[in-house]
Amino acid sequence: MTERSEEYFRRIVDVDALAEYLEAELGPVAEYDVRRHEEGHSNETLFVTWGGKELVIRRPPPGETAESAHDVLREYRVVDALQETDVRVPTTVLASEDHSVMGSDFYVMERVEGDVLREAEPERFRNPGARQAIGEELIDRLVEIHEVGYEAVGLEEGDFGYPPGFTERQVRRWSEQLEWAFEVTEAEREVPVLHEVREWLEANVPEDPPSTLVHGDYKLDNVMFGPADDPEIVAIFDWEMSTLGDPFTDLGWMLSYWWDAKDPDPPAGSRTLNATFMAGEDYPTRVELVDRYEERTGFEFEHERFYRALAVYKLAGLGEMFFRRHLEGNADDPMYPKMEEGVPSMADRALRIIEGEEPL
Repeated sequence: MTERSEEYFRRIVDVDALAEYLEAELGPVAEYDVRRHEEGHSNETLFVTWGGKELVIRRPPPGETAESAHDVLREYRVVDALQETDVRVPTTVLASEDHSVMGSDFYVMERVEGDVLREAEPERFRNPGARQAIGEELIDRLVEIHEVGYEAVGLEEGDFGYPPGFTERQVRRWSEQLEWAFEVTEAEREVPVLHEVREWLEANVPEDPPSTLVHGDYKLDNVMFGPADDPEIVAIFDWEMSTLGDPFTDLGWMLSYWWDAKDPDPPAGSRTLNATFMAGEDYPTRVELVDRYEERTGFEFEHERFYRALAVYKLAGLGEMFFRRHLEGNADDPMYPKMEEGVPSMADRALRIIEGEEPL
């Protein structure tokens, strides 16, 4: 661990205070260890060995964050609510608002073992049947999320989410997130194309979409595949943006990360966010994934340009918030400075989708 990484680690966890909290809640143990998970780019994830238990802790990044971003207690609430449903989520353990422990809200869940597919599929999946199944699993598990009777599990309308007007609010919310980031980042460089994309999105919000439980960040590297030779998703992570609203925002977001052979290279500066191995032979195309989703839900995925452009606009918003945190010294992630050029490239991609130059 570098000196800078050690300093950042101390900012996100006081190992002695955490040990005292866990001992009070779970009982004393002889073995205790805390490690930071390096792969995430938003909320911080810590792996904790507590005696015979392998745990995961989720907490926000340090420093000022955009309003409503990084709400880990909201994430805990939905994961806890889904424990007895068909949705594949880790087992929840604890949640705390006591900032004397971690300096922030946080929650604890059991660790799940398996593979998260980021840069390539594991060797056991390198065959036509497994590659097809990876895409099918991704769609089928999303369908299970969208089929949850959310009020029956305690996620009530008016409390956990407000489906009427959700899609329009998505455009407004992410525009506000961008404006928050621009307060700092525009001194380095501006991204005028994002204003053009925003205007198009505002003018083309679909009317009367269905209302379901929404994950908010559903994509291939937010699910874990079990150790078997046949691909099976055993856990879905990163629920911090979950709410009740338009299920097509989930589908559009997932599709924005699913590369096809016909696509151009990922936007410059953001390749760490865009694995492209699924553009290879034997993987289903985006069109095939949409067909499977429509078949299983009975929904019709109209306005696909809107939902895919909105997804890339949101991704640009995340990237710009990352870039602000980098400029303010509130991050230790080598991807964040790459957003200086990555976000303008994402803005160009959103415009290509709007103009039909990057088709479904």
